[in-house]
Amino acid sequence: MSDAVAPEADWDRAPGLLDGAKELTLGPEQCNLAYWITEVAQGTLRDRGTTGHHEKALVPDFLKEPGPLREALVLEFGFRGLSEEIATRLLGHYVPIAPGVPELEFYATQLLDEARHARVFRNHLVELGMPAATLLRDIDEMAADYRARVLKPVEDFTLEIVRDQQDFVGGVAVFAIVIEGVLAPAAELSERKWTPLSPATGEISRGTAIDEIRHLTVASTILRDHVAARPEYRPRLLEILRAGVELWDRVPDREFVIHREELFQQGMAEHADLIGDYEIWPGVRMLDTTAEQRYDMAERWTDEMAEARMAYMGLPVDVLATAEGTDGAAAGGPAEKAA
Repeated sequence: MSDAVAPEADWDRAPGLLDGAKELTLGPEQCNLAYWITEVAQGTLRDRGTTGHHEKALVPDFLKEPGPLREALVLEFGFRGLSEEIATRLLGHYVPIAPGVPELEFYATQLLDEARHARVFRNHLVELGMPAATLLRDIDEMAADYRARVLKPVEDFTLEIVRDQQDFVGGVAVFAIVIEGVLAPAAELSERKWTPLSPATGEISRGTAIDEIRHLTVASTILRDHVAARPEYRPRLLEILRAGVELWDRVPDREFVIHREELFQQGMAEHADLIGDYEIWPGVRMLDTTAEQRYDMAERWTDEMAEARMAYMGLPVDVLATAEGTDGAAAGGPAEKAA
């Protein structure tokens, strides 16, 4: 791209989601509306603003035909598109209660980001051959169980804090640490999985991951600075994080993730010639991984990101562990959730 674009927003120079979210420091004063217009809209999204991928990054024909790989992608992007739509609606409650202009502008831009993500995920399904005329209804029907059992409890939890209690900082914590902090590793996995199979799909995941770096790091800075200025808020923040962890411990998202990873496993075997020796992470060929191993790796990435962000904010990382998760009796907490 161009050296004029900030490195973290540059398509070619931006770090991967995991490294960026763990290592970069960004704040709302920097990532304001002008930043979004110049660095994101005219930088990250240059030549990719409509579909989320460059016109030269194509969807392979085999993904337009029935099969487990196409079904896995339809489920993944259908569920992600619905999640991003709900996120967009939630963020509408953040803007009016933002404590200052920098926070207002940043969350206005994040609202646009999430709306764009929802759009490119949905439209990619049309590129796969789903009918545009009935797309929204088809997604609602396909994801009805997922919405009711996974998304609705998280949505209600967020609304209670940001809409009903008017707690902006608490809402920032829920969105960044609990929601996006859990979903981001799945986005990283998505980019790595689809890159050798579908250039268009890989680019869509790459573009959304660049945005997520900004969302996670700016929110962490807001929380760090608020606790530093108002240490009396610290117990409240930890209370919200614990409640968020307990919520994720109850949400049955694993069954949805494993189902589509098993479909991906079948499709991956059918197209092994395209994948070859491609490594999904250093030293491990994607063809040698299982659905459970990929899920477990996303869980490990969640832990690593959480530890880095909590340390940056000066908060104890053990607040993100549940009783079940700490004694090994059962899966628990955000570290287990990578929907």
